[in-house]
Amino acid sequence: MELNSLDFQQARIKQVLFKSRLRSVLYGVREPDPSLFSMADNPLGVWLKATVKPHYGTTLPYQRLEQELQRMLTTGQGLVQQYQKGQLEESRAGLERLDAHAARIENLLQDLEQLV
Repeated sequence: MELNSLDFQQARIKQVLFKSRLRSVLYGVREPDPSLFSMADNPLGVWLKATVKPHYGTTLPYQRLEQELQRMLTTGQGLVQQYQKGQLEESRAGLERLDAHAARIENLLQDLEQLV
């Protein structure tokens, strides 16, 4: 299957969806679900493994993208742990770190898209 610009746009939407779900947890709108931080259950992680890895799994952009996504999920999990300990303001302030991960993921998606 050949990847196209629509595939990459959908990947970007999957990342925004994760950030939105995490924000809703940190603002008390939804309960934290452990699957939110699982690479195997994360929509972007699923897309990477099922769609991108078979064709581009050995490329440096793919490998970096997978690593950065894992770091973003770990950061998000840490923010939820802070939230659960009652450190509400600290956890919400930590969303800036999530935005930094998202920016790096965006750059890596662009790098990967250039290979396609």
